[in-house]
Amino acid sequence: MNAQKDRLTGIDLFLSHYSEIERQISGNGQAWFQGIRRHAIDRFAELGIPTTRAEDWKHTNLSPLTRISFSPAAAEARQVDEARARLDEFTFGGWDAHRIVFVNGRFSEELSSLGGLRDGVKLTSLAKALNSERESVEPHLGKYACHQEHPFVALNTALMRDGAFVCIPPGLVLEKPLHLLFVTAGEENTPVVSHPRNLIVCGSASEVRIVESYVGCAGEVYLTNAVTEIAVGEGAVVDHYRLQQEKEEAFHLATVQIHQERDSHLTTHVISTGSALNRNDVTSVLDGEGITCKMQGLFLTAGHQHVDNHTLLDHAKPHCSSRELFKGILDDKSSGAFTGRVVVRPNAQKTDSMQSSRNLLLSDSATVDPDPQLEIYADDVKCTHGATVGQLDPDAVFYLRTRGIDEAAARGLLTYAFANEVIEQIRIGPLRDHLEGFIAKRYRKEAFKEG
Repeated sequence: MNAQKDRLTGIDLFLSHYSEIERQISGNGQAWFQGIRRHAIDRFAELGIPTTRAEDWKHTNLSPLTRISFSPAAAEARQVDEARARLDEFTFGGWDAHRIVFVNGRFSEELSSLGGLRDGVKLTSLAKALNSERESVEPHLGKYACHQEHPFVALNTALMRDGAFVCIPPGLVLEKPLHLLFVTAGEENTPVVSHPRNLIVCGSASEVRIVESYVGCAGEVYLTNAVTEIAVGEGAVVDHYRLQQEKEEAFHLATVQIHQERDSHLTTHVISTGSALNRNDVTSVLDGEGITCKMQGLFLTAGHQHVDNHTLLDHAKPHCSSRELFKGILDDKSSGAFTGRVVVRPNAQKTDSMQSSRNLLLSDSATVDPDPQLEIYADDVKCTHGATVGQLDPDAVFYLRTRGIDEAAARGLLTYAFANEVIEQIRIGPLRDHLEGFIAKRYRKEAFKEG
């Protein structure tokens, strides 16, 4: 029977995972959420795993994923030790932040740094919060990321075991950032899967900076299917960073669903540099007057990597502003896609929105498909969008070479300058330095030496 289970793939495999988790968590204090799980797995079975025939998935072929027999990831002593050995690297040189760590999707108290939190701030395991913080979790969990329409949100809702629960009380300004760190330490010759679920609730007039990062230790094949819900209260200010630097053999599917209330200000950065295949779905609903939302993205691909970004800025109320910029740098035979929608609802007058997708191809074999979209159902708005795809300017390369810089270094400098429009907007120094170093290393570090 075990051998038969090992051969399961695709939908049947994940349905078998649900049968296992249903037995394991029954009677553990989460009965109130069990009905939601059951409904979600039924919906996943109905929706299935998308193919390229589906409009929203036409740029991403998931067939390689459906042929792999993933096992639910475990967080045993070996995996925790492996994560501990690289913790300094994963925390940007020991960056000073309140840190919560998950290894293979499971909370690791020994690797986390949760001391010194301000009174009223909650930074804990979602698995614990499901039991002990129901009054804080239930009004929000599953209310923004809808499992009715998205198969991998449905799968995450059914199979999630853990993740981060963040709750910032009204009026509190949190000076020290929060770092939600997810480490996958693979098992030799055993592809594993985890379904991290994060819930971030920011009270009215609160301020917080949050880094959500996903990294891998080993070169094994694995799948991360992550969902993050962010509730931004009235007048709150939230600076959110999502960094995906998984291993080259990994699959990474991500959904970020944001709900903003009146006069709130949110900035979110979606940065992807790792994994063989990465799909990001990022949505913000501007559900009150006076909201501002800034959505920025940067993806760097090489080899045969593929990144597909889908975004939605949903202007549901009047007098709101949004700015969106996604940049891609693609090399070798890698590929990318950007589908960005800005929707202005009928009563959302005085909307001010700008959207841009800019892409740089470093090789003749790299490809990218940008598709910015506007859907406007109001008549008193100011909305623009655009997309560009190009290569490095040969005149600029020539100019730098006349100043004594070799061609590879010149190309590296120009590539860095292209990325820097997004990088310079990062307000957390250690994270910004980390990404600058990564870019310098990838695009000829000689170009960045002093002098």
